[in-house]
Amino acid sequence: MNFPLYIAKRYLFSKSSNNTINIITIIAAIGVIIGTMALFIVLSGFSGLKTFSINFLQTSDPDFKITSVKGKTIDFSESIKSKIEEINGIAHYTKVVEERAFFDFKNKTHLASIKGVEENYLKINNIDTAIVVGNWIDFNFTNNVVVGNQISNKLSMGINDYLEPLKIYVPKAGSGYVESIKKDVNSVYAQPSGIFMLNEELDKKYAFIPIALAQELLSYKPNQISAIEVKVANLDDRDTIIENLQNSLGSDYKILTREQLNAVFYKMLNTENLASYLIFTLILIIALFNVIGALIMMIFDKKNNLKTLYNLGATIKGIRKIFVLQGFLLSFFGLLIGLTLAIILVFAQQRFGFFMITQSLAFPVEFQFWNVIVVFFTILVLGSIASFIASSRINEKILS
Repeated sequence: MNFPLYIAKRYLFSKSSNNTINIITIIAAIGVIIGTMALFIVLSGFSGLKTFSINFLQTSDPDFKITSVKGKTIDFSESIKSKIEEINGIAHYTKVVEERAFFDFKNKTHLASIKGVEENYLKINNIDTAIVVGNWIDFNFTNNVVVGNQISNKLSMGINDYLEPLKIYVPKAGSGYVESIKKDVNSVYAQPSGIFMLNEELDKKYAFIPIALAQELLSYKPNQISAIEVKVANLDDRDTIIENLQNSLGSDYKILTREQLNAVFYKMLNTENLASYLIFTLILIIALFNVIGALIMMIFDKKNNLKTLYNLGATIKGIRKIFVLQGFLLSFFGLLIGLTLAIILVFAQQRFGFFMITQSLAFPVEFQFWNVIVVFFTILVLGSIASFIASSRINEKILS
């Protein structure tokens, strides 16, 4: 057996004659356990929040979106249609019309965006599952609208108010400064038929209307649209599909993935995750000072034994290795216990929902093997550094 490892295990698991050192060692072990649990639970919490938030984007955004490089509209010709349909892996596509608009309801106003959609729009995403009041657009009636919850609140607007429609205004193209509503502004009346609720940003941004109504409001031609939204059969093939489609469409068109459409949101999630990791790593570093203290106390407690080992031929390097291994083992066993308890808590939260955001919504957590790896190496690296710092106190002066 490796001699330094054998001695390190004896020092770690045997009870010291000095009760103070036993207490300090236990406190150091508890610090590693709690630190490990805290780091893993926080990372699992952020993983759950990330997945929870991304699910909203999957409800509201397509797998990728085709827009024009020049100008705000696309002329959806038979050529473009055939190029899209000949690409393998595309499950569905739909045409949309988007533009900023001014909303007026009973003298209350709000600035948001209209999104004109076709009947097959729900094949691209599941926005209808987010409707909390009313129903999705009825395409048998051209003048109905589904609005976000924030828009509804700002306008104090419900649904099916047949006495007072929602007025939607858009400046005419090329009108410049609006001098007259009748002359420089297009307008339509729409009947609110549903209210959706996803998140604060989307709820105050979008109102969905039939694409024909949007084209009428913007004075677009029947084939004039803002973008084409696409759903792929297999998300793993998306990059290949985009590459093939981009080559087919040419440089006049731009293709953006869901992640690119929400680049700021994804950057924010990753930044928050990194910041939380660094903060809890700092807390771990502070907790591992207990390990350094415990090892230094053990060095002085075993001073006579170390002198004996030195006189018997053990080198200073070999004696230092004993305490490096002792600190490593202390961190390792604390890591295993803490990680095991944290994983149990994560699965318990997923199963039973002990911690709630609302009465019906449990705080989202997600077990990811990557988080296990991150915590594992973080604790071992920091524990090893702490052990090296403590063992560096051993020198000839102590052993003489």
